[in-house]
Amino acid sequence: MGRKNKLHKFAEVLSFPNVYECYNIRQPTLVGVGLKAVDLKGRWAQQHFLNDHPITLELACGGGEYTVALARQFPGRNFIGVDVKGNRIWKGAKAALEGALTNAAFLRTRIEIIDHFFAPGEVDEIWITFPDPFPRGSKENRRLTAAFFLDKYRSILRQGGVVHLKHDDPGFYRFTLDTIEADPRCTLLYANDDIYAKPFPYPELGIQTLYERMHLEAGKAIKYVRFTI
Repeated sequence: MGRKNKLHKFAEVLSFPNVYECYNIRQPTLVGVGLKAVDLKGRWAQQHFLNDHPITLELACGGGEYTVALARQFPGRNFIGVDVKGNRIWKGAKAALEGALTNAAFLRTRIEIIDHFFAPGEVDEIWITFPDPFPRGSKENRRLTAAFFLDKYRSILRQGGVVHLKHDDPGFYRFTLDTIEADPRCTLLYANDDIYAKPFPYPELGIQTLYERMHLEAGKAIKYVRFTI
């Protein structure tokens, strides 16, 4: 039953006008509805969103809860959730369509090739919410705040554009702070190892994903880092 439902979602998401996908990381080509090839690099706002509003990416967006919630909270901005799992993106994309959120879209691809789909300076800010923390020692370079990924973000983010990390893992939090400190191009704007210990300095921190609610129920502190690269 689970496999059948997943296949149904894969098929349905191909008909969603707010979803784009790339299947081949060696020859990155973006496709939209009906697997029709499209080229949105440098034209996301004008060609998909039909406006000139700033673009925010949510990386490793999962079910797109943050993307959808941000789109509701900030109707004057455009939001794109990015994840490699099509069945996860289906949930957020469907919610955006049902909620008539024309400022929310989704991109199914690997984050390692994100620079193939956005022009330099096209992205205004980036959110990274509860991605795989990859335990310290074995796969640190796969963490989404590793130097390799920061270079990818730097190639598409506007000058002074902000990167946000929200996570429960203390090792990931410390790793991110260390990476920022080691890179002279990075500037730490704000860091908090327990955002619920005092009032939020930024209203969008109040958005809670399924994972965040689970972590809170387990008694974990939610951490947040805001920085430029």
